[in-house]
Formats: sequence, structure tokens, C-alpha cells
Amino acid sequence: MDTPPNVAVVTGAGSGIGQACALGFIAAGYRVVLAGRRPEALAATLERAGAAAAQALVVPTDVRDPASVQALFAQTVEHFGRVDVLFNNAGVNAPGVPLEELSLADWRAVVDTNLTGVFLCAQAAFRTMKQQRPRGGRIINNGSISAHVPRPNSIAYTATKHAVTGLTKSLSLDGRPFDIACGQIDIGNVDTPLAQKMKRGVPQANGTIAIEPTFDVRHVVDAILYMAGLPLAANVPTITVMATQMPYGGRG
Repeated sequence: MDTPPNVAVVTGAGSGIGQACALGFIAAGYRVVLAGRRPEALAATLERAGAAAAQALVVPTDVRDPASVQALFAQTVEHFGRVDVLFNNAGVNAPGVPLEELSLADWRAVVDTNLTGVFLCAQAAFRTMKQQRPRGGRIINNGSISAHVPRPNSIAYTATKHAVTGLTKSLSLDGRPFDIACGQIDIGNVDTPLAQKMKRGVPQANGTIAIEPTFDVRHVVDAILYMAGLPLAANVPTITVMATQMPYGGRG
């Protein structure tokens, strides 16, 4: 009997990188669970899948809410039987204000989504991957160039993305005995709607405003599919995909 296609869960699948990667997984033959807070955006992603939409399942999810995350993975297993890949992609940013002006509510919103949300989804995936047969799976966390160097006035986002790196390393270590591989993709200036501001000019470390180059999201999709497609005996701990000319070391 033929082995059924692998199952991938993608958070933040309603737009940008998440949408592009969800569609990439579907095009590559995966069965895909589209997770995100906005049902209408997830429906738009599903519509873009065209005839292949039957391979996908829409599960509106708030990654900040443990019960919502639990329901996401319960519905995934009920519908598809297992979880082979989790792409932990959902994330938010805070207003780009001086750190002394950043509200505690804005700080917590970023931490709750970018760090706690990643943890909750990874934890739920880990439990599922340990118990399923065949055992194991792969978790891919969306970091950022901000996991390495900050932009001005980005303390909440930068702190969470640095923390995701530590979380990824711990998951990778703790997953070894259970055939669970974990890696991180750090993306810089990919051309999505959120990056349109790069083309108008963004603050630089030296106090100037400068236009920054971007690159096509299909290269991120290619990298994710490469990572996801490896046998569990192999892993990419971290990969950086960025516009060649973007400010990186020291942010310019």
C-alpha cells in the first residue's frame, strides 16, 4: 500500500510567508493544515490552492491560547492521522517607538505570539510526534535576521527572535531520542506585503532612512521545502535566506 503524503501544519498561513509556504507544501503534495487567527484570510489561502484545496484543512487558531493550540493539533490528527512537519511561522511586531515609550501591553503581545505561541505549538507537535507511529517529525521555527542583529526601536521583536533561537536549540536536543528534528530559518527582507515599507525607506542604525532591497518569497518556500523534505536522520539547524544587498552586519 502506498504511503500517504506527509502532513504539514503551518501557522500564520493566511498571508505573507505563511501563505506562500502553505501553498508550496500543497503544490509539493503534502496534506496541509492552515492555521491562523483570521478565518477569512485562511479561506483566501485555500482558494489560491485551486484544485489541490482538498489536500488542506483550515483550522482558525490563536497560537497564544493553549486550548486553541490543543484543538489545532487534535483536529489535525483526527483529520490526517499524524503531524510530520510544523512550520512555526505566526508572528507580530510592536510599534517602532523608543523603548521607554513601548507599552507593556505591546511588549506582551509580541512575547505572547512570537515566543509563547511558538513554544505552545512546538510542545503540542512534540507530544504528537512522540506518540505517533511511525514516530518522529520535524519542527521548523521562523526566526529572523533579528535573531542575530536588531533594527532600531525593535526591542520586543528582537528579544523574542533571539529567544526563538534558544528554543530551537533546546527542541533539537530534546527531540533527539524521539526522532524529532528541529531547525530555524532566518529570513531577511522577503518581498511580501509587510516588506513594502523597505521599498519606501526604513530607519538605519546610523540614524538615516534608507531603501532596502528585497527578494522573492519563492526562495523562502524552496528553503522550507528542502528542510522539510530531508530524512529525519538529517537536519538543518539554521539557515539564513536574505536579500544579497540588505544591511546585515551591524545593520549598515
